[in-house]
Amino acid sequence: MKRASLALSWALTVLAFGTPNSSAQERVWAGDRTINQISEHVFRWGSDGQYGAYILTNEGIILVDGHYCQSGTVEWLKDQLDRRYDVPVKYVVLSHDHQDHNCNTGLFSDTAVGVGHRNIIPHLTFEQRNSIIPAITFEDEMDLMLGGILVKLLYFGPTHSDNLIQVHIPQEGVLIAIDSAKGRNLFPDFRDMEVNNQLKVMRTLANLEDVSIVLPGHGPVTTQDAFLDHHRYLQTLKDTVLQHMADGRTLQEIKTLTEASMLEEFGDYNRIDAYLVPNIVTMWDYLYRYRESNSRITDIEAMECIEDSRQCRTSD
Repeated sequence: MKRASLALSWALTVLAFGTPNSSAQERVWAGDRTINQISEHVFRWGSDGQYGAYILTNEGIILVDGHYCQSGTVEWLKDQLDRRYDVPVKYVVLSHDHQDHNCNTGLFSDTAVGVGHRNIIPHLTFEQRNSIIPAITFEDEMDLMLGGILVKLLYFGPTHSDNLIQVHIPQEGVLIAIDSAKGRNLFPDFRDMEVNNQLKVMRTLANLEDVSIVLPGHGPVTTQDAFLDHHRYLQTLKDTVLQHMADGRTLQEIKTLTEASMLEEFGDYNRIDAYLVPNIVTMWDYLYRYRESNSRITDIEAMECIEDSRQCRTSD
């Protein structure tokens, strides 16, 4: 297994991604921390619409992921695990390198060893993530056996990142699919996604055996239908943008035409009003690098890109 004018482009960037000061605004945390038992040995924990999981055995706990750095949820979880159980956390499995999914996992390094895909370490170290650094890594697939419970770690190649893995507990029919089981929830953009392989992997996960419950990193517990819902949206968006590109349309034309058709078909998808334009632009960016057009980029496009790097993604 082994991506108008300067004024219009800036306006679209602001509408799609927020003003420069928006990221500095202090987030208000919900404080809705929960732990829910999913199966005999699998539990889901989290807050603020984001979730990790853990597998409880009589020999120890396998923890999957951390949380937002400022939420305080990992600190709360550690206290809860200490109070509830008389076995330690033995492994901390990192689904991928993004900080919101692994922050504060170093709190468990007193008893646990980190586990992740081999590609995760350069990201963690270069970005200086506040995370446990895996001492155990793997290439394609790895089995963790603890207290008689088999936990399979699966890597299907670059998708949402180049190190995203799936965590499967086959004997209990549970698949922990962090940032994979998106269903009708959209990614903000595709800047770090390998789109073609993402489409392939969604099909693979939709047909993975011994799965009756799917735990996404965001949103409610779901089923394998979530992979099909995500696949349909992503495939339609790719096909639509690609055909407009082949027809020689400008990016601004592609934005307008694609937005209209996608809203008609997928208007019930969550946050589509906020994320559709960034999805179109970053899909265009991916396909621009994927294909060789019969016509080159215009001089105006090239100059705008040189003068302002935002135009590399959002010029006409």
